[in-house]
Order: sequence, then C-alpha cells, then structure tokens
Amino acid sequence: MKQSILLEGAKFQITIKRLCQQLIENHGDFSNAVLIGIQPRGTYLAERIRKEIFNMTGHDVQLGVLDITFYRDDFRMKGASPLAANSTVIDFIVDGKEVILIDDVLWTGRTIRSAMDAMQAFGRPGKMELLVLVDRRFSRQIPIQPDYIGIQVDSIDSQKVIVSWAEIDGADSIVLVTEQK
Repeated sequence: MKQSILLEGAKFQITIKRLCQQLIENHGDFSNAVLIGIQPRGTYLAERIRKEIFNMTGHDVQLGVLDITFYRDDFRMKGASPLAANSTVIDFIVDGKEVILIDDVLWTGRTIRSAMDAMQAFGRPGKMELLVLVDRRFSRQIPIQPDYIGIQVDSIDSQKVIVSWAEIDGADSIVLVTEQK
C-alpha cells in the first residue's frame, strides 16, 4: 500500500482557518446561520470550525450533529454490513436558517444527499451550503458540489482518502492511500 500525505500539521490548521474566513465573509455575525456536522467524522471538522470562528470573531455559532444512517440509500442493501447508528443532536430550529452542512470528505455525493433528506425532519432551511475538507471531484454519482473546499483531490475509485483527527487519531492529516498490485 502506498500512502501520500496530502495535508498535515500547520498546513492542516491553515486550511481550517481559510475555510472559517470564507464563512465569516459570507455569514458575518452568523445570526441566521448554523453549523451541522455529519456523523461520524464531519462532526470533528464542524467542532473545529465552530471553535476557530469563535476565536476569530467572538461569535458562538450554533452547532448540531446529524446522523444519516437511516437515510442512506444503501441502508438495507442485501449483503451490506449493518451500520451502527450515531446520535443526532440539533437543539435549535432550522426553519429559515442558513444551514452549513459539514463533512470531512465529499466523494460520490450520496452522504450529502442523505443529509439533505435527514434535515427535512428538522424544518425547512432558508438555504443550505456544503463545506468539506476534501473534495474528491472525479467520482460524483449525484450532482452535488461543495460551496467551501479545503482541498481538492483528483483520485480514482480504488484509492482512499483518510482524514485523521488529533482528537481521536493522535494527529491531524489527510492521506491518499493507493493499493499496489
């Protein structure tokens, strides 16, 4: 297996700060915006974004976490291993709000479609935006594009993009894994 480090250390942090700056430019004081991290790993990015926005502006943006397990189109597929559900915590109203969905990697678009479906249970947002740390742009199966991108990666389906978080993995990094034959 070949591993290529795409981002780590200070560059990882700079990327998160850049994403926050873009959000600040578009949402000002965040009075009508909320952050929603998609379970499981988008929640780490969402929390980092929230903390960094607070450090940069003093604004404490509302944050929720969304589990999409039962909204996935492969949830009941024959032969698929059962997925463990995570918790959803959205303790605010999303009606009319600018909802910023946050995930670590955008690949086929199916996770984001599921998140959009799941959000309907919590009201009707005025606008939805998508922020991702990694955009694997050549593998889309559904026409979904992010509004905010940390890095873009051109990869083939057999490759994997692994995002590691200091909170659970010990260090921040983005690695492209290629299986060698």
